[in-house]
Amino acid sequence: MDAGTQQVLITPSLSNEGAPAPTGSAAAESDARVSSQSQASPASDASGTNKPLRRRNKPSLSCETCTVKKTKCDRGRPTCFACVKRRSECQYSRLADLIEESHRAIGIETPRKKSKSNHTAPADPPPVHTQNGTHQPERKLSRAGSLPMLLSHIPLSHPSTSNLFKYEHPFSNYWTHQGGLKEVISVLPSKDQADILITKYFDAVDPVYPMIHRDQFQRDYEYFWSLPPVDRPTTDGDLIALLFVMLAMGTQFVALPTLDQKEQTAEFYLSAAHQALRVFSYLGRPSFRSIQAMVLIGYFLMNDNHAADTWAFAGILIRHAYALGLNRDPSLHVPDATPFEKQQRRKLWQAVLLQDTFLTVILKLPPTATHNDVRVEDLEEEVDPAQTQVGITDISYISSMWNLANLVQQTICSPRSLSRPIARSPAERKKTIEQFNRVYMSFPLPLRTFTEASICELANRSRRPARQTLFLTSNYFHCLMLINLDEHENLEADIHGTLNAAHDAINSFFLLHKLFEEEARVWYHFQHRAFSEAHVIAEVLRNQSHLLPLDPTRMRAKDDVLRMIGILQLNSKDDVVARTRVGVLSEYLLNLGG
Repeated sequence: MDAGTQQVLITPSLSNEGAPAPTGSAAAESDARVSSQSQASPASDASGTNKPLRRRNKPSLSCETCTVKKTKCDRGRPTCFACVKRRSECQYSRLADLIEESHRAIGIETPRKKSKSNHTAPADPPPVHTQNGTHQPERKLSRAGSLPMLLSHIPLSHPSTSNLFKYEHPFSNYWTHQGGLKEVISVLPSKDQADILITKYFDAVDPVYPMIHRDQFQRDYEYFWSLPPVDRPTTDGDLIALLFVMLAMGTQFVALPTLDQKEQTAEFYLSAAHQALRVFSYLGRPSFRSIQAMVLIGYFLMNDNHAADTWAFAGILIRHAYALGLNRDPSLHVPDATPFEKQQRRKLWQAVLLQDTFLTVILKLPPTATHNDVRVEDLEEEVDPAQTQVGITDISYISSMWNLANLVQQTICSPRSLSRPIARSPAERKKTIEQFNRVYMSFPLPLRTFTEASICELANRSRRPARQTLFLTSNYFHCLMLINLDEHENLEADIHGTLNAAHDAINSFFLLHKLFEEEARVWYHFQHRAFSEAHVIAEVLRNQSHLLPLDPTRMRAKDDVLRMIGILQLNSKDDVVARTRVGVLSEYLLNLGG
Protein backbone atom coordinates (compact mmCIF):
# COMPACT_ATOMS: atom_id res chain seq x y z
CA MET A 1 0.00 0.00 0.00
CA ASP A 2 1.43 3.38 -0.95
CA ALA A 3 1.97 6.04 1.66
CA GLY A 4 -1.07 8.01 0.56
CA THR A 5 -3.51 5.21 1.26
CA GLN A 6 -5.79 5.92 4.18
CA GLN A 7 -6.04 3.22 6.81
CA VAL A 8 -8.67 3.40 9.56
CA LEU A 9 -8.34 1.29 12.67
CA ILE A 10 -10.99 -0.87 14.31
CA THR A 11 -11.54 0.39 17.79
CA PRO A 12 -14.25 -0.59 20.23
CA SER A 13 -16.82 2.14 20.59
CA LEU A 14 -16.43 3.82 23.94
CA SER A 15 -19.11 5.82 25.69
CA ASN A 16 -18.53 9.28 27.07
CA GLU A 17 -18.49 8.59 30.74
CA GLY A 18 -19.01 12.21 31.69
CA ALA A 19 -17.92 13.61 35.02
CA PRO A 20 -15.81 11.63 37.47
CA ALA A 21 -17.66 9.47 39.97
CA PRO A 22 -18.53 11.12 43.29
CA THR A 23 -16.56 10.01 46.28
CA GLY A 24 -16.81 10.41 50.06
CA SER A 25 -19.70 12.52 51.29
CA ALA A 26 -20.86 13.21 47.75
CA ALA A 27 -21.33 9.49 47.14
CA ALA A 28 -23.14 9.14 50.44
CA GLU A 29 -25.49 11.95 49.50
CA SER A 30 -26.13 10.28 46.15
CA ASP A 31 -27.01 7.02 47.90
CA ALA A 32 -29.22 8.80 50.38
CA ARG A 33 -31.34 10.21 47.57
CA VAL A 34 -32.51 6.70 46.74
CA SER A 35 -34.83 6.76 49.79
CA SER A 36 -38.37 7.79 48.97
CA GLN A 37 -39.73 10.69 50.98
CA SER A 38 -43.14 12.25 51.12
CA GLN A 39 -43.55 15.59 49.40
CA ALA A 40 -42.74 18.51 51.70
CA SER A 41 -45.05 21.50 52.06
CA PRO A 42 -44.23 25.08 53.05
CA ALA A 43 -43.73 25.36 56.83
CA SER A 44 -42.57 27.88 59.37
CA ASP A 45 -39.64 27.41 61.67
CA ALA A 46 -39.53 28.50 65.31
CA SER A 47 -38.76 32.06 64.34
CA GLY A 48 -41.88 32.21 62.21
CA THR A 49 -40.03 32.56 58.88
CA ASN A 50 -41.20 30.46 56.01
CA LYS A 51 -38.89 27.67 54.85
CA PRO A 52 -38.42 27.36 51.11
CA LEU A 53 -40.39 24.63 49.35
CA ARG A 54 -38.34 21.45 49.34
CA ARG A 55 -38.24 19.27 46.22
CA ARG A 56 -39.26 15.66 46.67
CA ASN A 57 -36.32 13.25 46.40
CA LYS A 58 -37.40 10.61 43.86
CA PRO A 59 -35.91 7.14 43.94
CA SER A 60 -33.28 6.58 41.26
CA LEU A 61 -34.49 4.15 38.61
CA SER A 62 -31.19 4.23 36.70
CA CYS A 63 -28.58 1.53 37.14
CA GLU A 64 -25.99 2.02 39.85
CA THR A 65 -23.08 2.51 37.43
CA CYS A 66 -24.88 5.27 35.50
CA THR A 67 -25.95 6.88 38.78
CA VAL A 68 -22.37 6.97 40.08
CA LYS A 69 -20.86 8.07 36.76
CA LYS A 70 -23.65 10.61 36.16
CA THR A 71 -24.35 9.29 32.68
CA LYS A 72 -27.74 8.91 31.06
CA CYS A 73 -29.27 5.48 31.55
CA ASP A 74 -32.00 4.08 29.33
CA ARG A 75 -32.95 1.74 32.22
CA GLY A 76 -32.84 -1.24 29.91
CA ARG A 77 -32.76 -4.67 31.52
CA PRO A 78 -30.86 -6.84 32.09
CA THR A 79 -28.22 -4.39 30.79
CA CYS A 80 -28.70 -0.76 29.88
CA PHE A 81 -27.20 0.48 26.63
CA ALA A 82 -24.65 2.70 28.39
CA CYS A 83 -23.23 -0.33 30.22
CA VAL A 84 -23.19 -2.31 26.98
CA LYS A 85 -21.11 0.45 25.37
CA ARG A 86 -18.62 0.78 28.22
CA ARG A 87 -18.69 -3.00 28.78
CA SER A 88 -19.31 -2.68 32.48
CA GLU A 89 -21.46 -4.69 34.87
CA CYS A 90 -25.02 -3.35 35.04
CA GLN A 91 -26.83 -3.57 38.38
CA TYR A 92 -29.89 -1.84 39.77
CA SER A 93 -30.63 -0.99 43.38
CA ARG A 94 -33.08 -3.12 45.31
CA LEU A 95 -35.58 -0.28 45.37
CA ALA A 96 -35.32 0.20 41.59
CA ASP A 97 -35.92 -3.54 41.12
CA LEU A 98 -38.97 -3.42 43.40
CA ILE A 99 -40.44 -0.50 41.45
CA GLU A 100 -39.81 -2.27 38.15
CA GLU A 101 -41.51 -5.44 39.45
CA SER A 102 -44.49 -3.51 40.79
CA HIS A 103 -44.91 -1.68 37.48
CA ARG A 104 -44.86 -4.94 35.56
CA ALA A 105 -47.37 -6.49 37.97
CA ILE A 106 -49.94 -3.77 37.25
CA GLY A 107 -49.18 -3.68 33.55
CA ILE A 108 -47.44 -0.32 33.16
CA GLU A 109 -44.01 0.46 31.81
CA THR A 110 -41.25 1.99 33.90
CA PRO A 111 -40.44 5.44 32.45
CA ARG A 112 -37.41 5.31 30.17
CA LYS A 113 -35.05 8.18 29.72
CA LYS A 114 -34.79 9.55 26.22
CA SER A 115 -31.26 9.37 24.89
CA LYS A 116 -29.95 11.60 22.17
CA SER A 117 -30.51 10.20 18.73
CA ASN A 118 -27.45 8.58 17.23
CA HIS A 119 -26.58 5.89 14.79
CA THR A 120 -25.78 3.21 17.36
CA ALA A 121 -28.69 3.72 19.73
CA PRO A 122 -31.78 4.85 17.83
CA ALA A 123 -34.57 6.10 20.05
CA ASP A 124 -37.74 4.05 20.33
CA PRO A 125 -40.29 5.22 17.73
CA PRO A 126 -43.36 7.11 18.97
CA PRO A 127 -46.67 5.24 19.22
CA VAL A 128 -48.34 4.75 15.85
CA HIS A 129 -51.89 6.05 15.56
CA THR A 130 -54.28 3.90 13.57
CA GLN A 131 -57.26 5.22 11.66
CA ASN A 132 -59.65 4.52 14.53
CA GLY A 133 -57.50 6.50 16.93
CA THR A 134 -56.08 3.56 18.88
CA HIS A 135 -52.41 3.26 19.73
CA GLN A 136 -50.15 0.48 18.57
CA PRO A 137 -47.58 -0.56 21.20
CA GLU A 138 -44.05 0.74 20.85
CA ARG A 139 -41.60 -1.68 19.27
CA LYS A 140 -38.61 -2.80 21.26
CA LEU A 141 -35.17 -3.11 19.68
CA SER A 142 -33.59 -6.53 19.52
CA ARG A 143 -30.21 -6.73 21.22
CA ALA A 144 -28.89 -8.85 18.33
CA GLY A 145 -29.85 -6.11 15.89
CA SER A 146 -28.20 -3.30 17.80
CA LEU A 147 -25.21 -4.80 19.59
CA PRO A 148 -21.96 -3.09 18.57
CA MET A 149 -19.95 -6.24 19.29
CA LEU A 150 -19.82 -7.39 15.67
CA LEU A 151 -18.01 -4.22 14.62
CA SER A 152 -19.69 -4.31 11.23
CA HIS A 153 -21.59 -1.04 10.90
CA ILE A 154 -21.33 0.58 7.48
CA PRO A 155 -19.75 4.07 7.60
CA LEU A 156 -22.41 6.07 5.78
CA SER A 157 -23.20 8.72 8.38
CA HIS A 158 -20.54 8.41 11.07
CA PRO A 159 -17.30 7.11 9.56
CA SER A 160 -15.37 7.72 12.77
CA THR A 161 -17.15 4.83 14.46
CA SER A 162 -16.79 2.31 11.66
CA ASN A 163 -13.22 1.60 10.92
CA LEU A 164 -13.09 -1.58 8.86
CA PHE A 165 -13.25 0.25 5.58
CA LYS A 166 -11.14 2.27 3.20
CA TYR A 167 -12.45 5.65 2.14
CA GLU A 168 -10.54 6.40 -1.09
CA HIS A 169 -12.31 5.93 -4.39
CA PRO A 170 -12.11 2.24 -5.37
CA PHE A 171 -11.68 2.87 -9.12
CA SER A 172 -8.51 4.88 -9.65
CA ASN A 173 -8.58 6.93 -12.83
CA TYR A 174 -5.72 6.30 -15.24
CA TRP A 175 -7.69 7.00 -18.41
CA THR A 176 -7.96 9.81 -20.93
CA HIS A 177 -11.24 11.13 -22.24
CA GLN A 178 -10.65 10.01 -25.84
CA GLY A 179 -8.85 6.71 -25.16
CA GLY A 180 -11.89 4.48 -25.29
CA LEU A 181 -11.68 0.70 -25.27
CA LYS A 182 -8.42 0.77 -27.22
CA GLU A 183 -6.68 2.46 -24.30
CA VAL A 184 -8.04 -0.13 -21.84
CA ILE A 185 -7.00 -3.09 -23.99
CA SER A 186 -3.52 -1.63 -24.38
CA VAL A 187 -2.78 -2.31 -20.68
CA LEU A 188 -3.57 -6.02 -20.85
CA PRO A 189 -0.72 -8.27 -19.70
CA SER A 190 0.80 -10.73 -22.13
CA LYS A 191 -1.33 -13.76 -22.93
CA ASP A 192 1.00 -16.02 -20.95
CA GLN A 193 0.55 -13.85 -17.86
CA ALA A 194 -3.19 -13.58 -18.46
CA ASP A 195 -3.42 -17.38 -18.76
CA ILE A 196 -1.85 -17.76 -15.31
CA LEU A 197 -4.26 -15.30 -13.72
CA ILE A 198 -7.33 -16.77 -15.42
CA THR A 199 -6.28 -20.26 -14.31
CA LYS A 200 -5.90 -18.96 -10.76
CA TYR A 201 -9.37 -17.42 -10.95
CA PHE A 202 -10.97 -20.72 -11.93
CA ASP A 203 -8.93 -22.51 -9.27
CA ALA A 204 -9.65 -20.23 -6.28
CA VAL A 205 -12.72 -18.10 -7.05
CA ASP A 206 -14.92 -20.10 -9.41
CA PRO A 207 -15.44 -23.00 -6.94
CA VAL A 208 -16.99 -20.58 -4.44
CA TYR A 209 -19.03 -18.58 -7.00
CA PRO A 210 -19.57 -20.89 -10.00
CA MET A 211 -21.57 -18.59 -12.27
CA ILE A 212 -19.32 -18.38 -15.37
CA HIS A 213 -19.49 -21.24 -17.83
CA ARG A 214 -15.83 -22.03 -18.26
CA ASP A 215 -16.00 -23.58 -21.73
CA GLN A 216 -18.01 -20.68 -23.12
CA PHE A 217 -15.70 -18.11 -21.56
CA GLN A 218 -12.64 -19.98 -22.80
CA ARG A 219 -13.94 -19.86 -26.36
CA ASP A 220 -14.52 -16.10 -26.14
CA TYR A 221 -11.14 -15.64 -24.45
CA GLU A 222 -9.20 -17.56 -27.10
CA TYR A 223 -11.05 -15.82 -29.91
CA PHE A 224 -10.13 -12.40 -28.47
CA TRP A 225 -6.44 -13.27 -28.32
CA SER A 226 -6.57 -14.68 -31.86
CA LEU A 227 -7.61 -11.28 -33.24
CA PRO A 228 -4.95 -8.99 -34.68
CA PRO A 229 -4.14 -6.24 -32.16
CA VAL A 230 -5.70 -3.63 -34.44
CA ASP A 231 -9.07 -5.46 -34.36
CA ARG A 232 -9.25 -6.17 -30.60
CA PRO A 233 -10.87 -2.79 -29.74
CA THR A 234 -13.93 -3.95 -31.72
CA THR A 235 -14.63 -6.50 -29.02
CA ASP A 236 -17.64 -5.91 -26.79
CA GLY A 237 -16.74 -3.80 -23.78
CA ASP A 238 -18.60 -6.07 -21.35
CA LEU A 239 -16.33 -9.00 -22.31
CA ILE A 240 -13.24 -6.85 -21.73
CA ALA A 241 -14.66 -5.75 -18.36
CA LEU A 242 -15.28 -9.38 -17.37
CA LEU A 243 -11.77 -10.35 -18.48
CA PHE A 244 -10.13 -7.56 -16.48
CA VAL A 245 -12.03 -8.23 -13.26
CA MET A 246 -11.13 -11.93 -13.52
CA LEU A 247 -7.49 -10.87 -13.94
CA ALA A 248 -7.87 -8.60 -10.91
CA MET A 249 -9.27 -11.38 -8.74
CA GLY A 250 -6.68 -13.82 -9.99
CA THR A 251 -3.98 -11.32 -9.00
CA GLN A 252 -5.37 -11.22 -5.44
CA PHE A 253 -4.66 -14.95 -5.12
CA VAL A 254 -1.20 -15.22 -6.70
CA ALA A 255 2.13 -14.69 -4.98
CA LEU A 256 3.91 -11.48 -5.94
CA PRO A 257 7.18 -10.10 -4.50
CA THR A 258 5.46 -7.58 -2.23
CA LEU A 259 1.98 -6.98 -0.88
CA ASP A 260 2.05 -3.44 -2.28
CA GLN A 261 2.78 -4.74 -5.76
CA LYS A 262 -0.08 -7.23 -5.55
CA GLU A 263 -2.56 -4.61 -4.35
CA GLN A 264 -1.52 -2.01 -6.91
CA THR A 265 -1.62 -4.49 -9.80
CA ALA A 266 -5.00 -5.89 -8.78
CA GLU A 267 -6.50 -2.42 -8.27
CA PHE A 268 -5.14 -1.30 -11.65
CA TYR A 269 -6.88 -4.23 -13.37
CA LEU A 270 -10.07 -3.41 -11.47
CA SER A 271 -9.90 0.19 -12.69
CA ALA A 272 -9.53 -1.13 -16.25
CA ALA A 273 -12.60 -3.35 -15.75
CA HIS A 274 -14.63 -0.38 -14.55
CA GLN A 275 -13.41 1.78 -17.42
CA ALA A 276 -14.41 -0.93 -19.90
CA LEU A 277 -17.89 -0.93 -18.37
CA ARG A 278 -18.04 2.86 -18.67
CA VAL A 279 -17.01 2.73 -22.33
CA PHE A 280 -19.68 0.05 -22.78
CA SER A 281 -22.21 2.51 -21.20
CA TYR A 282 -23.17 -0.16 -18.72
CA LEU A 283 -25.51 2.03 -16.66
CA GLY A 284 -27.96 2.23 -19.55
CA ARG A 285 -27.47 -1.17 -21.19
CA PRO A 286 -27.21 -4.09 -18.76
CA SER A 287 -25.97 -7.31 -20.26
CA PHE A 288 -25.29 -10.82 -19.06
CA ARG A 289 -21.52 -10.29 -19.05
CA SER A 290 -21.73 -6.85 -17.43
CA ILE A 291 -23.71 -8.33 -14.53
CA GLN A 292 -21.18 -11.15 -14.17
CA ALA A 293 -18.43 -8.53 -14.10
CA MET A 294 -20.30 -6.47 -11.50
CA VAL A 295 -20.79 -9.47 -9.21
CA LEU A 296 -17.05 -10.08 -9.30
CA ILE A 297 -16.29 -6.39 -8.78
CA GLY A 298 -18.37 -6.60 -5.62
CA TYR A 299 -16.33 -9.50 -4.27
CA PHE A 300 -13.09 -7.81 -5.27
CA LEU A 301 -14.09 -4.67 -3.37
CA MET A 302 -14.90 -6.77 -0.30
CA ASN A 303 -11.50 -8.48 -0.48
CA ASP A 304 -9.91 -5.05 -0.92
CA ASN A 305 -11.59 -3.75 2.26
CA HIS A 306 -14.11 -1.52 0.47
CA ALA A 307 -17.33 -2.75 2.09
CA ALA A 308 -19.16 0.59 1.85
CA ASP A 309 -18.36 0.86 -1.86
CA THR A 310 -19.51 -2.73 -2.35
CA TRP A 311 -22.87 -1.93 -0.82
CA ALA A 312 -23.38 1.10 -3.04
CA PHE A 313 -22.18 -0.70 -6.18
CA ALA A 314 -24.44 -3.67 -5.39
CA GLY A 315 -27.44 -1.34 -5.65
CA ILE A 316 -26.70 -0.81 -9.34
CA LEU A 317 -26.12 -4.55 -9.75
CA ILE A 318 -29.52 -5.45 -8.31
CA ARG A 319 -31.32 -2.92 -10.54
CA HIS A 320 -29.54 -4.31 -13.59
CA ALA A 321 -30.44 -7.89 -12.65
CA TYR A 322 -34.08 -6.84 -12.34
CA ALA A 323 -33.92 -4.92 -15.63
CA LEU A 324 -32.54 -7.97 -17.42
CA GLY A 325 -35.26 -10.15 -15.89
CA LEU A 326 -32.84 -12.47 -14.11
CA ASN A 327 -35.25 -12.52 -11.16
CA ARG A 328 -37.99 -14.02 -13.34
CA ASP A 329 -38.54 -17.69 -14.07
CA PRO A 330 -36.85 -18.02 -17.48
CA SER A 331 -39.42 -20.59 -18.57
CA LEU A 332 -42.02 -17.80 -18.35
CA HIS A 333 -39.93 -14.71 -19.01
CA VAL A 334 -37.85 -16.00 -21.96
CA PRO A 335 -39.70 -19.14 -23.08
CA ASP A 336 -37.87 -19.24 -26.43
CA ALA A 337 -34.40 -19.31 -24.84
CA THR A 338 -32.35 -22.48 -25.10
CA PRO A 339 -32.06 -24.76 -22.05
CA PHE A 340 -28.42 -23.66 -21.72
CA GLU A 341 -29.40 -19.97 -21.66
CA LYS A 342 -32.11 -20.62 -19.05
CA GLN A 343 -29.62 -22.52 -16.90
CA GLN A 344 -27.12 -19.68 -17.07
CA ARG A 345 -29.78 -17.13 -16.14
CA ARG A 346 -30.71 -19.13 -13.05
CA LYS A 347 -27.07 -19.52 -12.02
CA LEU A 348 -26.39 -15.80 -12.43
CA TRP A 349 -29.49 -14.84 -10.43
CA GLN A 350 -28.32 -17.18 -7.67
CA ALA A 351 -24.94 -15.40 -7.65
CA VAL A 352 -26.65 -12.00 -7.33
CA LEU A 353 -28.98 -13.27 -4.60
CA LEU A 354 -26.15 -14.91 -2.66
CA GLN A 355 -23.96 -11.79 -2.70
CA ASP A 356 -26.83 -9.56 -1.62
CA THR A 357 -27.91 -11.88 1.20
CA PHE A 358 -24.60 -12.42 2.92
CA LEU A 359 -23.48 -8.82 2.40
CA THR A 360 -26.59 -7.74 4.31
CA VAL A 361 -25.78 -10.25 7.06
CA ILE A 362 -22.40 -8.57 7.56
CA LEU A 363 -23.65 -4.98 7.29
CA LYS A 364 -27.08 -5.39 8.96
CA LEU A 365 -28.77 -3.58 6.08
CA PRO A 366 -31.96 -4.49 4.18
CA PRO A 367 -31.82 -7.26 1.57
CA THR A 368 -32.78 -6.12 -1.92
CA ALA A 369 -32.75 -9.29 -4.06
CA THR A 370 -36.17 -10.22 -2.72
CA HIS A 371 -38.54 -10.04 -5.70
CA ASN A 372 -38.20 -13.19 -7.79
CA ASP A 373 -40.00 -16.28 -8.95
CA VAL A 374 -36.94 -18.28 -10.00
CA ARG A 375 -37.06 -21.80 -8.61
CA VAL A 376 -33.96 -23.54 -7.37
CA GLU A 377 -35.56 -26.87 -8.28
CA ASP A 378 -35.35 -25.95 -11.97
CA LEU A 379 -31.56 -26.06 -12.02
CA GLU A 380 -30.41 -28.92 -14.21
CA GLU A 381 -27.59 -31.17 -13.08
CA GLU A 382 -24.37 -30.74 -15.04
CA VAL A 383 -22.25 -33.85 -15.33
CA ASP A 384 -18.64 -33.42 -14.28
CA PRO A 385 -16.92 -36.77 -13.66
CA ALA A 386 -14.26 -35.18 -11.45
CA GLN A 387 -16.94 -33.80 -9.11
CA THR A 388 -19.45 -36.62 -9.33
CA GLN A 389 -16.86 -39.02 -7.87
CA VAL A 390 -16.90 -37.16 -4.54
CA GLY A 391 -20.68 -36.76 -4.39
CA ILE A 392 -20.70 -32.96 -4.82
CA THR A 393 -21.36 -31.03 -8.01
CA ASP A 394 -21.51 -27.32 -8.67
CA ILE A 395 -25.29 -27.58 -9.03
CA SER A 396 -25.71 -29.33 -5.68
CA TYR A 397 -23.53 -26.64 -4.07
CA ILE A 398 -25.42 -23.81 -5.81
CA SER A 399 -28.75 -25.32 -4.77
CA SER A 400 -27.61 -25.62 -1.15
CA MET A 401 -26.38 -22.03 -1.04
CA TRP A 402 -29.56 -20.85 -2.75
CA ASN A 403 -31.88 -22.58 -0.25
CA LEU A 404 -29.83 -21.24 2.65
CA ALA A 405 -29.85 -17.68 1.27
CA ASN A 406 -33.63 -17.70 0.82
CA LEU A 407 -34.10 -18.73 4.45
CA VAL A 408 -31.52 -16.25 5.75
CA GLN A 409 -33.20 -13.35 3.96
CA GLN A 410 -36.54 -14.12 5.58
CA THR A 411 -35.42 -14.98 9.09
CA ILE A 412 -32.28 -12.90 9.71
CA CYS A 413 -31.62 -10.14 7.16
CA SER A 414 -35.00 -8.42 7.23
CA PRO A 415 -35.45 -8.37 11.05
CA ARG A 416 -31.87 -7.29 11.77
CA SER A 417 -32.03 -4.47 9.23
CA LEU A 418 -34.91 -3.01 11.28
CA SER A 419 -33.41 -3.85 14.70
CA ARG A 420 -36.25 -6.29 15.29
CA PRO A 421 -35.92 -9.63 17.07
CA ILE A 422 -34.98 -12.63 14.97
CA ALA A 423 -37.33 -14.58 17.23
CA ARG A 424 -39.88 -13.12 19.63
CA SER A 425 -40.11 -16.08 21.97
CA PRO A 426 -38.29 -19.33 22.82
CA ALA A 427 -40.88 -21.24 20.78
CA GLU A 428 -40.28 -19.05 17.73
CA ARG A 429 -36.51 -19.44 18.09
CA LYS A 430 -36.93 -23.22 18.25
CA LYS A 431 -39.08 -23.14 15.11
CA THR A 432 -36.49 -21.02 13.25
CA ILE A 433 -33.66 -23.35 14.26
CA GLU A 434 -35.73 -26.32 13.04
CA GLN A 435 -36.08 -24.56 9.68
CA PHE A 436 -32.31 -24.19 9.48
CA ASN A 437 -31.82 -27.82 10.47
CA ARG A 438 -34.13 -28.95 7.66
CA VAL A 439 -32.17 -26.89 5.15
CA TYR A 440 -28.91 -28.30 6.49
CA MET A 441 -30.19 -31.87 6.14
CA SER A 442 -31.09 -31.13 2.51
CA PHE A 443 -27.40 -30.54 1.70
CA PRO A 444 -25.64 -33.46 -0.04
CA LEU A 445 -23.93 -35.67 2.53
CA PRO A 446 -20.33 -34.55 1.75
CA LEU A 447 -21.36 -30.89 2.26
CA ARG A 448 -22.58 -31.62 5.80
CA THR A 449 -20.05 -34.22 6.90
CA PHE A 450 -18.15 -31.54 8.70
CA THR A 451 -15.13 -32.78 10.61
CA GLU A 452 -11.49 -31.88 10.19
CA ALA A 453 -10.69 -35.40 9.03
CA SER A 454 -13.50 -35.44 6.45
CA ILE A 455 -12.58 -32.01 5.04
CA CYS A 456 -8.89 -32.91 4.78
CA GLU A 457 -9.75 -36.21 3.10
CA LEU A 458 -12.08 -34.39 0.69
CA ALA A 459 -9.37 -31.82 -0.11
CA ASN A 460 -6.93 -34.65 -0.93
CA ARG A 461 -9.42 -36.03 -3.45
CA SER A 462 -10.69 -32.73 -4.91
CA ARG A 463 -9.94 -29.25 -3.65
CA ARG A 464 -12.93 -27.66 -5.38
CA PRO A 465 -15.67 -29.34 -3.26
CA ALA A 466 -13.52 -28.83 -0.14
CA ARG A 467 -13.64 -25.07 -0.71
CA GLN A 468 -17.37 -25.25 -1.33
CA THR A 469 -18.00 -27.20 1.87
CA LEU A 470 -16.05 -24.70 3.97
CA PHE A 471 -17.85 -21.67 2.56
CA LEU A 472 -21.29 -23.24 2.91
CA THR A 473 -20.56 -24.41 6.45
CA SER A 474 -19.20 -21.04 7.51
CA ASN A 475 -22.29 -19.20 6.30
CA TYR A 476 -24.69 -21.72 7.83
CA PHE A 477 -23.22 -21.83 11.34
CA HIS A 478 -22.60 -18.06 11.43
CA CYS A 479 -26.33 -17.52 10.89
CA LEU A 480 -27.15 -20.18 13.51
CA MET A 481 -24.92 -18.27 15.94
CA LEU A 482 -26.87 -15.06 15.32
CA ILE A 483 -30.17 -16.82 16.02
CA ASN A 484 -28.95 -18.20 19.33
CA LEU A 485 -27.32 -14.88 20.27
CA ASP A 486 -30.51 -12.88 19.75
CA GLU A 487 -31.93 -11.51 23.01
CA HIS A 488 -34.41 -8.90 24.10
CA GLU A 489 -36.82 -8.32 26.95
CA ASN A 490 -38.82 -11.47 26.14
CA LEU A 491 -35.95 -13.74 25.16
CA GLU A 492 -32.57 -14.55 26.66
CA ALA A 493 -29.56 -15.52 24.55
CA ASP A 494 -28.89 -19.25 24.34
CA ILE A 495 -25.28 -19.18 25.53
CA HIS A 496 -24.40 -22.80 24.80
CA GLY A 497 -26.20 -22.68 21.45
CA THR A 498 -24.27 -19.52 20.58
CA LEU A 499 -20.89 -20.96 21.58
CA ASN A 500 -21.48 -24.26 19.77
CA ALA A 501 -22.56 -22.57 16.52
CA ALA A 502 -19.72 -20.05 16.78
CA HIS A 503 -17.26 -22.91 17.24
CA ASP A 504 -18.44 -24.70 14.09
CA ALA A 505 -18.43 -21.44 12.13
CA ILE A 506 -14.96 -20.31 13.19
CA ASN A 507 -13.62 -23.84 12.73
CA SER A 508 -14.53 -23.51 9.04
CA PHE A 509 -12.12 -20.59 8.85
CA PHE A 510 -9.44 -22.51 10.76
CA LEU A 511 -9.70 -25.35 8.22
CA LEU A 512 -9.66 -22.91 5.30
CA HIS A 513 -6.49 -21.42 6.75
CA LYS A 514 -4.98 -24.88 7.24
CA LEU A 515 -5.76 -26.15 3.74
CA PHE A 516 -5.72 -22.91 1.71
CA GLU A 517 -3.67 -20.48 3.78
CA GLU A 518 -3.02 -17.88 1.09
CA GLU A 519 -6.67 -17.87 0.02
CA ALA A 520 -7.82 -17.48 3.62
CA ARG A 521 -5.85 -14.23 3.80
CA VAL A 522 -7.65 -12.86 0.73
CA TRP A 523 -11.31 -13.71 1.43
CA TYR A 524 -12.21 -10.65 3.48
CA HIS A 525 -15.82 -11.58 4.27
CA PHE A 526 -14.72 -15.04 5.45
CA GLN A 527 -12.11 -13.41 7.70
CA HIS A 528 -14.62 -10.86 8.94
CA ARG A 529 -17.16 -13.54 9.84
CA ALA A 530 -14.46 -15.43 11.74
CA PHE A 531 -13.42 -12.32 13.64
CA SER A 532 -17.07 -11.56 14.43
CA GLU A 533 -17.46 -15.09 15.77
CA ALA A 534 -14.34 -14.75 17.93
CA HIS A 535 -15.61 -11.40 19.16
CA VAL A 536 -19.00 -12.87 20.11
CA ILE A 537 -17.28 -15.75 21.92
CA ALA A 538 -15.02 -13.38 23.84
CA GLU A 539 -17.95 -11.15 24.82
CA VAL A 540 -19.95 -14.11 26.10
CA LEU A 541 -16.99 -15.47 28.08
CA ARG A 542 -16.23 -12.13 29.68
CA ASN A 543 -19.82 -11.58 30.78
CA GLN A 544 -19.82 -14.96 32.58
CA SER A 545 -16.14 -15.40 33.36
CA HIS A 546 -16.90 -17.10 36.69
CA LEU A 547 -18.32 -20.09 34.77
CA LEU A 548 -15.26 -20.54 32.56
CA PRO A 549 -13.35 -23.13 34.65
CA LEU A 550 -16.51 -25.19 35.18
CA ASP A 551 -17.68 -25.59 31.59
CA PRO A 552 -15.84 -27.54 28.84
CA THR A 553 -17.83 -25.63 26.17
CA ARG A 554 -16.52 -22.33 27.49
CA MET A 555 -12.96 -23.66 27.75
CA ARG A 556 -13.14 -24.78 24.11
CA ALA A 557 -14.52 -21.37 23.19
CA LYS A 558 -11.55 -19.67 24.85
CA ASP A 559 -9.22 -21.89 22.82
CA ASP A 560 -11.04 -20.75 19.66
CA VAL A 561 -10.32 -17.12 20.51
CA LEU A 562 -6.66 -17.91 21.20
CA ARG A 563 -6.37 -19.72 17.87
CA MET A 564 -7.96 -16.79 16.03
CA ILE A 565 -5.48 -14.41 17.67
CA GLY A 566 -2.63 -16.65 16.51
CA ILE A 567 -3.83 -16.55 12.89
CA LEU A 568 -4.33 -12.79 12.99
CA GLN A 569 -0.85 -12.31 14.38
CA LEU A 570 0.61 -13.93 11.27
CA ASN A 571 -0.70 -10.97 9.24
CA SER A 572 -0.46 -8.24 11.86
CA LYS A 573 2.96 -6.97 10.76
CA ASP A 574 1.67 -5.71 7.39
CA ASP A 575 -2.06 -5.52 8.08
CA VAL A 576 -3.25 -2.78 10.43
CA VAL A 577 -6.76 -4.31 10.58
CA ALA A 578 -5.37 -7.66 11.73
CA ARG A 579 -3.12 -5.91 14.25
CA THR A 580 -6.03 -4.01 15.74
CA ARG A 581 -8.20 -7.12 15.88
CA VAL A 582 -5.45 -8.88 17.82
CA GLY A 583 -5.58 -6.05 20.35
CA VAL A 584 -9.36 -6.21 20.66
CA LEU A 585 -9.45 -9.97 21.29
CA SER A 586 -6.40 -9.93 23.55
CA GLU A 587 -8.04 -7.33 25.79
CA TYR A 588 -10.90 -9.73 26.43
CA LEU A 589 -8.54 -12.54 27.38
CA LEU A 590 -6.67 -10.26 29.77
CA ASN A 591 -9.96 -9.57 31.51
CA LEU A 592 -10.48 -13.34 31.76
CA GLY A 593 -7.04 -13.79 33.28
CA GLY A 594 -5.80 -15.52 30.10
